Amino acid sequence: MRALLGVVGTAIVLGIYSSVLRTLVIPRASRSGFTQIVQRLVHAPFQLVADRCDSIESKDRVLAPAAPLAIVITLMSWLACFMGGYALLEAAVSGLGPQASLFEAGSSLFTLGFASSSRPTLTAIDFCAAATGPIVIGLQIGYLPTLYGAYARRETEVTMLQARAGNPPWGPEILARYAQVELLDSLTELFRNWERWAAEVSESHTTYPVLIMFRSPRATRNWLISLLSVMDAAALRLALNPSRPQAEVRMALRGGFVCLRDIADMRGVAYNHDPLPEDPLILEYAEYLRGVRRMADQGYPMERTPEEAWPHFRGWRVNYEALAYRLARDIDAVPAPWSGPRRTSVTIRNPVTPVDRRPVG
Repeated sequence: MRALLGVVGTAIVLGIYSSVLRTLVIPRASRSGFTQIVQRLVHAPFQLVADRCDSIESKDRVLAPAAPLAIVITLMSWLACFMGGYALLEAAVSGLGPQASLFEAGSSLFTLGFASSSRPTLTAIDFCAAATGPIVIGLQIGYLPTLYGAYARRETEVTMLQARAGNPPWGPEILARYAQVELLDSLTELFRNWERWAAEVSESHTTYPVLIMFRSPRATRNWLISLLSVMDAAALRLALNPSRPQAEVRMALRGGFVCLRDIADMRGVAYNHDPLPEDPLILEYAEYLRGVRRMADQGYPMERTPEEAWPHFRGWRVNYEALAYRLARDIDAVPAPWSGPRRTSVTIRNPVTPVDRRPVG
C-alpha cells in the first residue's frame, strides 16, 4: 500500500510540475491537459448563463470574469494538487495518517512551519514541498504582468481600428471610411501594422491560450472580429483593385490566416490546410454585394465590377473564413457582419457610420 501511495504521489507532483512548466515557463505553444480541463470547467457555468442572455451587452458582462477567474482557479488547483501529492509521499515514507500527512505537506508547501517532524525520512520531501510553493506562486506573479501586457498591446490596435472600421468592425466599412476621408493612400500603413499585430497575437495567444478568452473592455469590440475585418478589407482590395500595390496587402492577409491557423493548431481545431479558390463560401453573394455597395456609396474606386471581383474575393476568403467563424462562435464574439453564426440566435450588429458633415461653401 505504501508503494502505491508513493507512485500515485510522485505521478501527481510530476504531472502538476509539467502543467506549470507548459503553462508558465516554456515560451512556445505547449498544451497542458490539466490547465485546459480546469479552464473549461470554470468557463462552462459562465457560458451556460450567457447562452440564456438576450443582448450582446449582457452576454459580455457574464463572460468577462470567466478568463481572469480561470487563472486564479488554476493557481489554486495547482497548489491543491501539489499538497495532495506531497501528502501521499509523506504517508508513503512515514506511515502517517491522512490528516497528519496533509498537515505535514501543507506546512511545508506554504512554508508555515507549524507541523514539522524530526524524522529523517520526511526531510527531503519537506524540503521539496517547501521549495515548490514559493516557486509556483512566484512564477504566477511574474506570469500576470506578461499576460496583461500582451492583452494591452492587443487591445490598443483593436481600439484604434474603431475609428477606421466602425463598431463592431467590418471589412467593407474600412475601405468605405478611408474613401470617405480621402485616405486610401494610407491603407498600406494600416495593413503593415496589422501584419505585425497578427504575428504578435499568434505568438502570445498560443503561448498563453487563456488570452483568447479575454474580452475587450466594450461589448462591441473583439480582437478576432477586428482581425477578420482587416482580412476582409485586404481581400476586397486585392479583388477590386488589381493594379494597386499589393505587397503589404497580401502580407497582412497571409499573416492573418497564419495567426488563425496557429491558434487552431493549439486548440486542436481541424481545418483545410490547402483550400481551393473555387471552394464555396459560407458568406452569401447577396451579403458580399451589400458590402461592395457600401463602399461604392462612399466613393471607393473599383477597377473590377462586383461580379468580376467575386471569384477573386472568394479565392482569398476560403483561406480563413471557416476558422474565423469557428473561433468567433467558440468565444461568443460580437455578431458583426460577415462573421458567421454564434452559439445562440443573435441580431447582427452593423457599424454605425458617422454623418459626413462639412461647412456649407
